Amino acid sequence: MAVRPPLSLYLHVPWCVRKCPYCDFNSHAVKGEIPEDRYLKAMLEDLDQDLAAAGAREIQTVFIGGGTPSLMSGEFYRRLFRELRSRLNFATDAEITLEANPGTLEQGRFEAFRAAGINRLSIGVQSFNPAHLTTLGRIHDNNAAHRAIEAALQAGFTNFNVDLMHGLPNQTPEDAIADLEAALSHNPPHLSWYQLTLEPNTEFYSRPPDLPDDDRLWEIYRRGADYLRQRGLRDYEVSAWSQPGMASRHNLNYWTFGDYLALGAGAHGKISLTDGSIRRYWKTRQPDAYLNRIGSRTAGAESIAPEDLPLEFLMNALRLTDGVDEGLFTEHTGLPLASVAVKLKQLRGEKLLEGHRIQATDLGQRYLNTLLERFL
Repeated sequence: MAVRPPLSLYLHVPWCVRKCPYCDFNSHAVKGEIPEDRYLKAMLEDLDQDLAAAGAREIQTVFIGGGTPSLMSGEFYRRLFRELRSRLNFATDAEITLEANPGTLEQGRFEAFRAAGINRLSIGVQSFNPAHLTTLGRIHDNNAAHRAIEAALQAGFTNFNVDLMHGLPNQTPEDAIADLEAALSHNPPHLSWYQLTLEPNTEFYSRPPDLPDDDRLWEIYRRGADYLRQRGLRDYEVSAWSQPGMASRHNLNYWTFGDYLALGAGAHGKISLTDGSIRRYWKTRQPDAYLNRIGSRTAGAESIAPEDLPLEFLMNALRLTDGVDEGLFTEHTGLPLASVAVKLKQLRGEKLLEGHRIQATDLGQRYLNTLLERFL
């Protein structure tokens, strides 16, 4: 690669109040006080081991996920970002997003997050329907969800995302539209609207709830998509909708096969190295083990084989409604476009890809798995 891809930073906070029955993320119900000082120290030790991978590149975006990152204090994030900025170069317009759970926010906490340098929120509502919130095991009610969004606005957050699920147990299309109406009453710049899936090692997987069948799922999605488009939002990615110019820059870096450093228990990263290789790596998963680790907290790493890079790139890029320019394939994989030119031509002949761009047609989006299998 003549120039390495843009660089982001992912930070993971593993603690939550209570594990939700659908959640397969690295989250652990907190017992007692969260050891903020020790976790800050561990994360900075972790970063010091990885600084060479950043090189001189600026951090373009940061995403703080979990778990429930809004359980941490504003003072924790103030200290964290002071130390991060002393070690890394941040772009002047860096997008810094924090996941926030409405059930963990007391008065004044949003202001403290903004003062720490966080400029975007992702508010995990999931549903405004009381019955669905109970089924999903959420610790907030619909009123708390509305209050959290209003508190974010009052604190000055003009850039925020509302996180919603569809395909919930016993959900009707009317229920789904009601959730969207409730979210859009706050005029969010960004909406994540994704289908509930049953993941291994979750309570829902071992005891499956009564989910809508395929016909109802399609009706929920079709009617919801029509409603969102009528309200001026665009699905720029498989499960992400935004107002014009408000797409998540951090997500776009993922889907265009950019790089991202990983800090925190169970965090995953991807780095393009100066020798041309591309490496994925992951951190020690258990919070106690991460806190007490001496030396590197990287639990594992693997280089992506050159023959696997086309599929890895396309699995990300084809999530985007507009796809990507052909030139980005070489820029972010180091491979010549000629290595996939024959398959791209075949797929265009079958009307699965648009011409002169790596972008799925409407037909290609419907059969995306089939399309990607061509690159195995």
